[in-house]
Amino acid sequence: MAFRLSPHLTVMANAAQKASKRLLRDFAEVEQLQVSIKGPSDFVSQADLRAEQTLKEELNKARPGYAFLMEESGASGSDNWAWRWVVDPLDGTTNFLHGMPHWAISIGLERRLPDGGSEVHAGVIYAPAADEMFWAEKGTGAFVNERRLRVSARRELHDAVFATGIPFGAVSAPRQLAFGRTLTALMPRVAGIRRFGAAALDLAWVAHGRFDAYWELGVKPWDICAGILLVREAGGYATDVGEGDPRETSHIVAGNPHLHAKLRPIVAEGMRVAS
Repeated sequence: MAFRLSPHLTVMANAAQKASKRLLRDFAEVEQLQVSIKGPSDFVSQADLRAEQTLKEELNKARPGYAFLMEESGASGSDNWAWRWVVDPLDGTTNFLHGMPHWAISIGLERRLPDGGSEVHAGVIYAPAADEMFWAEKGTGAFVNERRLRVSARRELHDAVFATGIPFGAVSAPRQLAFGRTLTALMPRVAGIRRFGAAALDLAWVAHGRFDAYWELGVKPWDICAGILLVREAGGYATDVGEGDPRETSHIVAGNPHLHAKLRPIVAEGMRVAS
């Protein structure tokens, strides 16, 4: 990338691009494995683990004192960390498994605050199949490759396209009910609702203005850490359904200022009725 990135973002972008090279080779192979008897599930699991190992090695080499929170290997490093990487090596694994090119590497960087809390300081979401590098650093704006991002300007629900994540069958009945009630309330009122299967990219696309808003219940911190900052730096809002931090509560509503304000109470009502 010709754009001059900060030292942190340079480390993150380089790590994502290195991991992406093997993932792209694996993705080409997984398309061929669709017709095999065994199937590609085990193969994709190994691709996920290899990508995570590459990311951890590259990030640790550049910043050896930083802690990690990673999808596959969990938390590592000091409990009293000042900086922590939050990494999803392959967001959109099911898409990858089925030969669909909508998947990404997500790297967030958290900074410990004096009060003991933390904030997202930087984020990178890289979609290798599209060669789109979404990136943001606190206070400097959000970008894709070298283009500045802004959330959409749509104000009305009937003009809006929303994104979401449909709960899997194994999730709790109350969460499935909450999702169903929210979906039922929204569908007659919006231009469309999409489920593309990659939470990090859903947030990146909100920052880009491709989606007007997004909500999901029960997401993991590595799914949303980088994307939260992208949306906020692009002029939008990314919050919990209530007053908490979405990284801790696992529930998130994101969007431009107008539609975030309209979507959030609808999601909250769906959760209230289902509880």
